[in-house]
Parts: sequence; structure tokens; C-alpha cells
Amino acid sequence: MRPRRRTEDEQLLQRQDAAFTHTDPWRVMRISAELVEGFERLAEVGLAVTIFGSARVPAGHPTYEAARETGRLFAESGFAVVTGGGPGLMEAANLGARDGGGLSIGCNIELPHEQQGNPYANLSMQFRYFFVRKLMFVKYSEGFVIFPGGFGTLDELFEAVTLVQTRKIKQFPIVLYDSGYWAGMLDWIRDRLLEEGKISPEDRELLMVADSPQAIVDQVGACVHGDCDHPFHRAENAL
Repeated sequence: MRPRRRTEDEQLLQRQDAAFTHTDPWRVMRISAELVEGFERLAEVGLAVTIFGSARVPAGHPTYEAARETGRLFAESGFAVVTGGGPGLMEAANLGARDGGGLSIGCNIELPHEQQGNPYANLSMQFRYFFVRKLMFVKYSEGFVIFPGGFGTLDELFEAVTLVQTRKIKQFPIVLYDSGYWAGMLDWIRDRLLEEGKISPEDRELLMVADSPQAIVDQVGACVHGDCDHPFHRAENAL
């Protein structure tokens, strides 16, 4: 007698070896669930900007206060403020968005040292996977603001620059705060990458610099609303 084929429901309800939950196929399901949750919770967010920066800058530091002021100004201009949800400059930007009466979003990440979400996000999410989290930053933001930071901040910066350079995203302003902090990197981009032909002259224009919160908000707002004089955005508008 031919054995009866088990239905999908039977297979679902049958007890499985717990080791299954540690396999790659199970991880795909977790990744899918994390994507779906992110899409559902952020899909109705309007204009938004993501602000990156060091988790190690304490309250009261001038850069902390600048990030807080930037968050406030963006909120008052009608932008939601998205951060990595952690302490330091992320906390400052979320606090500023709350000060300005805007939507303050924190996308926290599970880390070995248990990064805790800051208390100033009124929409908070927890992610297991960096790449899912970074997708949410890009998909639901009109631009990135990069405050001084370390490796994580640089990772976010250069991934965004690459996406704009390769035209995966368009008219996406990337603004660096504090010209003094970024001067060495920008000089190296000009003197080595550009000089040696590893990037095109227009690629260097992908990074804008501002030295005040108001200048940041003005630059992002102009690019988002099609009023900027950024050469890259002019080229995009001509397409």
C-alpha cells in the first residue's frame, strides 16, 4: 500500500528537532519576518531623514547639542528623524525630534554588548540583522546626515555613497557635519581617489559639508524639494 503523503498542516504541527531553528532556512524566515515588520511599521512615515553619528558622545558635548538642534529643526520642518536608536549622537537627534514635536524613530540593533535603545524615540524597532536595518534607513529616508563617528558611521556613509554613485538611489543628499572632522577624509578622496582616477570628478560632489544645524536642514530640504544647486542633482533632474 502506497504511504499517505503528509499534509502541510501535519508537517507544521509535528514536533521538530529544536536544532532546526538554528539552520539557514530558518534564518531566512526570521529575516523575512524582520523585513515585513520594518515595512509595515515604516511604510506610512512621510518625509524623513536619517542621522548617524557616534554612540560615544555624551550629553552636553558641543556635537551632542548640535545633533539635538538638528533633530529639532528637521522636526519643525516636517521631517521625521530616524536614527540607529542607541546612545550618544543618536540619542541627541531623537531627543531633538521630540523637542520639535516630530516623529522620532529609533532602529536599534542587537549587539554582543547589549546596546540599549534610547528613551526618546516614539517609534522604536529592534533588529537582529545589520543589512535589514540599513535597508530601512535608505528606503524610508530622503537623505542622510552624518555626524562625527567611528567605523559604524563610516559603514553607513560609504554604503549610501555607493548606492548614489551607482544610481541605485537618486537625489539622495548626504551631508557631513563638521568640516574639521571630515577634512582629512575629504582631502584623501580628492588627492588619492580622484587624482588616481579611481572615482570620477562628479563623484566627489556626492558628499556635502555643513558646519551648523541650520545649514544641514537647509541643504537637505533644498535637495529634497528640487531647489538645490548640487551638480549631481541637476544632472538627475535633466534625465
